[in-house]
Amino acid sequence: MWQGLLICAALTSAGFGLVRLPGLAESSVSPLVVALLLGILIGNLPLARRAKRTGPGLAFATRWLLRGGIVLFGLSLTLQQVVALGPKVLLLDMLVIASVLTAGYVIGTRVLGMDRETTLLTSAGSAICGAAAVLATESTIRSRPAATAMAVATVVLFGSLAMLLYPLLYPLLGMDEGLYGIYIGATIHEVAQVVAAGEAVGPEALANAVIVKLVRVMLLVPFLLIVGQWWLRRHTAVEDRAQGGLVIPWFAFGFMAMVVFNSLVDLPAPLHDALVLTGQVALTMAMAALGFETRLEKLRALGIRPFLLALTLFVLLIGGGWIASNLLMG
Repeated sequence: MWQGLLICAALTSAGFGLVRLPGLAESSVSPLVVALLLGILIGNLPLARRAKRTGPGLAFATRWLLRGGIVLFGLSLTLQQVVALGPKVLLLDMLVIASVLTAGYVIGTRVLGMDRETTLLTSAGSAICGAAAVLATESTIRSRPAATAMAVATVVLFGSLAMLLYPLLYPLLGMDEGLYGIYIGATIHEVAQVVAAGEAVGPEALANAVIVKLVRVMLLVPFLLIVGQWWLRRHTAVEDRAQGGLVIPWFAFGFMAMVVFNSLVDLPAPLHDALVLTGQVALTMAMAALGFETRLEKLRALGIRPFLLALTLFVLLIGGGWIASNLLMG
């Protein structure tokens, strides 16, 4: 197992190091994304293709480190943040998530003719919380590495574009700063991208954007419970279904337990920061393993359609999110 984990550790160290370089440090690029890209690059080299003993370590990273990282991600949230803006925020986030997931799945499978795995992963990343949602969904439905890598690439691309575009749109959309922060939190993909966009608009926008986004992240748990059972019924053979039983993403309950724990227990700051960092490292190692297992020919086989789907959902988030934010919170 150690060979695969050593590769993941090296790619993770490189990812955390590269995002601190001038240029990348100001762009809010996540180490997860850099580790994924490095993994794809190195994993497709001839020497890496001949490595035969990396499988167990890579499998451990994509399964157990991934789930452990998502559990520790719960220490970034508190229940107090959820109730701060009232019940309408929950309704707004639920509406955004349901609309994007439904539209994404229908457009992806019926209009673009995409496979169900890539469609669901791309839609989940756009609707909920970017790469973290893609990885959590991947762990629930056990999709192919190529589908996961493509979904992560698309949500990172359009989430980064949103991070740059939203501050420019602020003077044009007729919203006050607080409402615009709610709009940011309800529609931009990644937590880091939400922070960057909200900070560029103003302190009130930043505060509201983070809270709305964190509520959106917490809705990942009921989504995983629902999608697990739906995927089992729709896309699993009857004999496998009988043997496998219910698909329960137990790590999602661990995530919620960490949210509750973080709300009730005030850990010393160094310990809290260390645990959060441990979760980030675990997720980055999982992303590196996914990238290392991804073959470029499989990505090419997916074609342009995942990007068209992500673009469509990006436009839906901007337009539909603006309408929903004004109607519910304006």
